[in-house]
Amino acid sequence: MGTAWRPVLIVAAVAAVVHLAVALRYGWHRDELYYVTSGQHPAFGYVDQPPLTPVLAALAGNLLALRILALAAQVGCVVLTAMLAAELGGNRKAQALAAGCVAASPVFVGASLLFGTTVLDQVVWVAVFLTATRAVRIGTVRAWLLPGMIAGLGMENKSTVVVLLAGIGIGLLIFRRDVLRTGGPWLAAGLALVIALPNIIWEFANGWPEFGMAAVLSNRTGGIPGSSVQLVVLALLLAGPPLVAVWVLGARWLAKGEHRWLLVVVIVTAVVFTLSGGKSYYTAPVLALLFAAGAVWKGAAPKGWIIAVAATGVVAVFLTLPILPPSVQTHLRAIDPEPTETYGWPEFVDQVKRAEQTMPPGTPVFTSNYGEAGALTIIGGLANVYSGHNAYGDWGPPPGTSPTVLCVGEFTADQLRRGWRVVQPIAPITMPDGVQNEETTNHATIFRCEQPVGSWARMWPMIRHLS
Repeated sequence: MGTAWRPVLIVAAVAAVVHLAVALRYGWHRDELYYVTSGQHPAFGYVDQPPLTPVLAALAGNLLALRILALAAQVGCVVLTAMLAAELGGNRKAQALAAGCVAASPVFVGASLLFGTTVLDQVVWVAVFLTATRAVRIGTVRAWLLPGMIAGLGMENKSTVVVLLAGIGIGLLIFRRDVLRTGGPWLAAGLALVIALPNIIWEFANGWPEFGMAAVLSNRTGGIPGSSVQLVVLALLLAGPPLVAVWVLGARWLAKGEHRWLLVVVIVTAVVFTLSGGKSYYTAPVLALLFAAGAVWKGAAPKGWIIAVAATGVVAVFLTLPILPPSVQTHLRAIDPEPTETYGWPEFVDQVKRAEQTMPPGTPVFTSNYGEAGALTIIGGLANVYSGHNAYGDWGPPPGTSPTVLCVGEFTADQLRRGWRVVQPIAPITMPDGVQNEETTNHATIFRCEQPVGSWARMWPMIRHLS
């Protein structure tokens, strides 16, 4: 069935207007600062990610362009989900319902708060679902070129796409072996591998650092128990409580029809990411598939469904986007901390620069994390900024030995005394309007550190860290 462009584009336009209206309301997110800085250090990979997002971020260069890219990815998810519903046989109203579910679901709305690997990963997964489903229907080898190309580009953004490809392969093996007897899926897999090969070679040459990063994130999630809890939260809350019925209906519909292989992809994804201690947003893109399938089964959305979708969208916008005043938003950190992580970076920079002006000329600034370093570089224009956090650790320390260092961030005086004999607190980091973010919660402070116990080269292995 063809795509009902008018209602779908209306839904997409509403989502775009809402996101664009608040795109610059607060400011940079710490991850966006890191992506831009990473892209300014071109490589085929980084310890915590493949290169695509940093490259795009560096090309964008400014906050408005980054937010437009995030908005485009969100709109892409909305439109592609409607197209997927059409591919599954959904009528005009089913396509509009599928688009509305993605536009309103908190896990999709929240991901598009900022430009990053997550929002790009979502649009890649939905695009692969659509093009792979279409390729199975068409039955030609050539039809598999597009899903292979998209998956390859997706692997250059986030390696979790490998799980998607594995799920598709297992699903076809169980329910559509006839498809695997053609060259199409194998061509798609080979094409994806070729496109992702530069990053794979980089990972191999550097000792597969992404596995180390995955272990750190799994530990932070709480391993399998923590990931299991997050999966339940995703299914029942982050999906949007009123929309749970839609994805449940979608799973039931897939289980009964010719598209059962797609349900296998959902199951494989949930199982693999849970057993590996992955975060809930790794699994989140499969909700778009389930929303599309559920909308097809419903066929037509009665008035009650429309109200439920709209209400879900309104709540999602107020909880995950910078709509509320910062002094109010800070009290919602327990629900979603990300909006407040986009607030107060210029004020942070001003505090550090005031301290930096009291230091001897050429004093390096050493930060505890990439957000702080990125803010001082991108917003503050400081050139002598270093950190041991993630890829910053690979970019190395200042040369030689620095008699005085301005240390900024989530350090304690005792921690810093391992590297410097004299550690003098200058001032705590504060945020305007009483806002709480990672820095204020963890008591970030500005320190003047003198008399190092050794050279930077000696201290650097102890300073580098992943998180």
